[in-house]
Amino acid sequence: MTSSPAPARGVPVARRVGLVLLLAALLGAVLTLLADPASAAPTAPTPPTVPTAPVVPGVDGGVDISIGGGSPSTSITLILAITVLSVAPAVLLLTTSFTKIIVVLSLTRNALGMAQSPPNSVLTGLALFLTLFVMGPVFADINEVAVQPYLDGQMTVTQAYDTGVVPLKEFLLDHTREDELKLMVGLSGEEAPADREDVSMTTLVPAFVLSELKSAFIIGLVVFIPFLVLDMLVSAALMAMGMMMVPPVIVSLPFKLLLFVVVDGWALITTALVGSYG
Repeated sequence: MTSSPAPARGVPVARRVGLVLLLAALLGAVLTLLADPASAAPTAPTPPTVPTAPVVPGVDGGVDISIGGGSPSTSITLILAITVLSVAPAVLLLTTSFTKIIVVLSLTRNALGMAQSPPNSVLTGLALFLTLFVMGPVFADINEVAVQPYLDGQMTVTQAYDTGVVPLKEFLLDHTREDELKLMVGLSGEEAPADREDVSMTTLVPAFVLSELKSAFIIGLVVFIPFLVLDMLVSAALMAMGMMMVPPVIVSLPFKLLLFVVVDGWALITTALVGSYG
């Protein structure tokens, strides 16, 4: 016969251990309350704070673009910097000899009858280097009296601009015709200054550009005349030979190039351009 299994004795022991642990936890809680009665008392509710009035932006009619301590916003600063950088090259070119040089070189190419040779990139590069030759003394003066003191912390931006614009203004005045200057003063609505040196830069710059364009067209006219005479001679010769269907431009182009190379035309033009600024 098989014997029946003995009854498990682990269950009553586990119940007893659990009961002892529960009694110990209750005893610890009672002792904690007796040691610190204030911790069991309910805390008083915190009174509500008075709400602050909302601040309406732009009460004075303006828009505040500053953040954190009054410094300009990074986005606004970046937009202004990009705007200045996009306008600065055009302003820089208009206040130098680049305008007259590039116009004369373009007219010379047209006088030769070649629309794309030399290419625009070559003419622009040559004009930039010639501009550096002409404006070198002016740039050196600006660097000496304004840029270096500003980098050394001896001047503010405003002081550096007021000092550095003086050599540039002298150059513009030396190469601006009196008629163009009077025209721009009248168009601007300003009162005519007693002295030319007192004219504002906003009036002087367009007057200088008009003077440069006028000088460039005069030089271009002088360059055009020999090639025009050569075209007329070739056209008359073709008509005399009865070759009226042959375009005179095609026949005269080799003779133009030959004439231009013989007289060393590019050297004459560049020398005349640089020498015109004294």
